[in-house]
Amino acid sequence: MLTTTLQEIFKRDLQKLKTEIEAYQDETNLWAIDRSVTNSAGNLCLHLIGNLNHFIGAQFGKTGYLRDRPLEFSDKDVPREILIQKINATIDVVDASLAKITESQLQEDYPLIVMDEKKSTEYFLIHLAAHLSYHLGQINYHRRLLD
Repeated sequence: MLTTTLQEIFKRDLQKLKTEIEAYQDETNLWAIDRSVTNSAGNLCLHLIGNLNHFIGAQFGKTGYLRDRPLEFSDKDVPREILIQKINATIDVVDASLAKITESQLQEDYPLIVMDEKKSTEYFLIHLAAHLSYHLGQINYHRRLLD
C-alpha cells in the first residue's frame, strides 16, 4: 500500500534531515545566510517540521498541531538539540498519522485546499514527500557552502 511506502520515505528523509543538522561543525552556521542564500538551514528545518506536523499530523493524526508558518522563517538560534528533538517527534507523528490512512482515503480529496484546487490525498502526500526532499537538498548545499 502507498502509505507504507510513504512511511518509509518520510522516515528515511527525516532521518537524513537529522543527519544534516548534526553534521554542521559550527552550530551557529545552521542560522547563517548569505546574499544568495536567504533561508538558513535552521529555518528550513523548522519549516519542514511545521509543514509535516500541519499537513499530516494535524489532518490525519488529529494531533491538534497549530502551525505558525511565519515563525518557521523568523525564529533564529534554536539550539541544535531542540531541532533534533523536534525532528524525532515529527518522525513519530508522521509515521503514526500515515498508518491511520486507508486505501480509500488516498483517493478522496485532501481535507484542505492547498494549491488553489482540490487534490487527492494520494497526490498531496506525494507532493509533501517531494517538498521534504527539495528542502533537504537545499540544507545539504547550505551546509557545504556555509559551514
